[in-house]
Amino acid sequence: PFLLLSLSLSLSTFSQYQVGQLFSVAEASKNNTGGGEGIEVLRNEPYEKEGEKGQYTHKIYHIHSKVPSFIQMFAPEGALVFHEKAWNAYPYCRTIVTNEYMKDDFFIKIETWHKPDMGTTDNVHGLSQEVWEEAEVVPIDIADRTQVADDDYKPDEDPAVFHSEKTGRGPLGPGWKKELYSSDWPHMTAYKLVTVHFRWWGLQGRVEKFIHKQEKRLFTNFHRQLFCWIDRWVDLSMEDIRRMEEETQRELDQMRNQGSVRGMKAGDD
Repeated sequence: PFLLLSLSLSLSTFSQYQVGQLFSVAEASKNNTGGGEGIEVLRNEPYEKEGEKGQYTHKIYHIHSKVPSFIQMFAPEGALVFHEKAWNAYPYCRTIVTNEYMKDDFFIKIETWHKPDMGTTDNVHGLSQEVWEEAEVVPIDIADRTQVADDDYKPDEDPAVFHSEKTGRGPLGPGWKKELYSSDWPHMTAYKLVTVHFRWWGLQGRVEKFIHKQEKRLFTNFHRQLFCWIDRWVDLSMEDIRRMEEETQRELDQMRNQGSVRGMKAGDD
């Protein structure tokens, strides 16, 4: 099954989004690490291959308690460890998530195009007509409170309330997209194509539906944070970000073995 998520933002350039995105990834990783679970960074390095140039990362996600109980019941000990390999070559990014226990019976592929529009580009990934008709297209509004679960809501991470002291952006009203489109403010849209493959008799449809729901949840909450954290990252350079990533990698190694489990948990639906 294919899921296409599109989300528009008021940001000056792709490089500004990249800084904000990488800053927010580092912060979110720390917020979801502790008690023996969380994120382990194995590699974070530049790459260049077949004309594509960017940053390659390989991370391991230890998330036993963060998956639904109906999956925990069937998964043996050590099976709920996932490898994420990502090739970030803005404006195009590709992420592959795999599991050593399930091998070829499971993967999540996330392909992202960042475009200087307001979500108006159809089939930006160039899918065949058959696949495009099958894909579920979901536009996301980071200021829409109804798109956020009660358990995930945080007033200080609400773009409808937040105002940036450094940039003047926010709060975002109900018609912010139309206002942004008709103004001279710079803007962009991230188009994420999520492909899920899960082959396990009796669970396949339920798990694929669950993963699609969680990807939308993660994408929505993450970009609400990115927008509301703008005053913390807007003055940073890519050199600052790389130094921060090195520090975060060391912090995660310490945090994973301390305290209690932290961060977002999945429901059972």
